[in-house]
Parts: sequence; C-alpha cells; structure tokens
Amino acid sequence: MDRVVKPLRPYEGAARQARTRRTRAAVVEAARSLFVERGYAATTIEAISDRSDTPQATVYRLFSSKLGILKAVLDVSVGGDDEVVAMADRPQVLALVSDEDPKTQLAGFAALLRQVMARVGSVHRILADAARSDDDAASLLAEIARQRHAGQRRIAHSLARSGALLPELRERDAADIIHALASPEVYGLLVFDRGWSSERYEKWLRSILIDQLLP
Repeated sequence: MDRVVKPLRPYEGAARQARTRRTRAAVVEAARSLFVERGYAATTIEAISDRSDTPQATVYRLFSSKLGILKAVLDVSVGGDDEVVAMADRPQVLALVSDEDPKTQLAGFAALLRQVMARVGSVHRILADAARSDDDAASLLAEIARQRHAGQRRIAHSLARSGALLPELRERDAADIIHALASPEVYGLLVFDRGWSSERYEKWLRSILIDQLLP
C-alpha cells in the first residue's frame, strides 16, 4: 500500500522555513569568517560545516557548492540581510534614483556605497582572488560586475534624463565613470591598502562624482 503523506499544517511549514533560514544564516556567517581568515581556496565545506554546526549534507543541499556559499555570502553582504529582494528594488535605492536634485542624489549614492562596501569589500576581494584560479569564480565575478554596472547606469540615466550631466558627457560615459570610481577595487585600494576611513572615502567619492559628472 502506498504511504500517504499528510500535508504540512501552516504553522509546521512556517516553522520549517524559519529553521531553514536560521541554518542558512549560520552557514553564511561561518563561511564569511572562514573565507576572511583562511581565503577561499583553503576553506573547506567540512570546515564550514563544523563551524556552523550544520551537517555537510545539509550544507550541500542548501548551497550546492562552496562557490554557492560564497555567492550567498556576497548576496547577504550587499543587501545587509537575507531578504530575497534585489538591491535595485530596495526602498533606499528607489528613492535615490528618483531624487530630482543631482547633488543630493550623488551624495546619497556615495553614502549608500559606503555602507555596502563596508559589508562587501573584503568578500569581493576573496572572490577576486578565487577568480584567478577558478573559472566558475571568474564567471561569478564577471556577472557581479555586470549587475553592478547595470545598477549604476540607472544613476547616470536619471542624471541624463534631468539634464544634469556635463553638456559634453554622454550617458554611457557617465555610467562608465560611476562604474570605475564606485568600484570595489577603488574602495579596497583606498580603505584597505591606504588606510582611509570610510567617512573619508564617502566624502571623496561624493566630491569626485559631482566634479566629474555635473556642471
């Protein structure tokens, strides 16, 4: 006789989702600390499993691979939480893109980027290091750069649409300038390597974006 599987009651389903979310968060936090301490190549699934107190089979079921874990670490670092909401659709970003004052818009962008880079800067360096010897990591790095450029282009489009850009500056070139100046590589160079404070970085980024993009 076939076994009858009873459907989950609503509260049982919610409890299971909450447990899964807690488990994912524990694995992501453990992986983040290990990646920072040891680097991507030297961090094993076993080590992540041990530190997060999560069976390896569960880690694989939730993330598929070590690269999948690193991607989750990046996603949480960019958004600041584990909500399944794209950065471009978050209220702070939507308000930023719709701001009609170009200087206020760029100041807000610099402030937002300071927050994001404080969370994601070290993880991005780990991915960049992994990409030198791992083709899948290199593909992920390229995809993240593509997504970042697409998001930042919205700022350039907003400035162009309102007529705020320098007269000789095309929207495409403005997007490229934003992409370069607001890159994780520049943040890492100034903050990690040269010891700038995050406040100094934000002030510099705001000033140079205004200088390069606006009349």
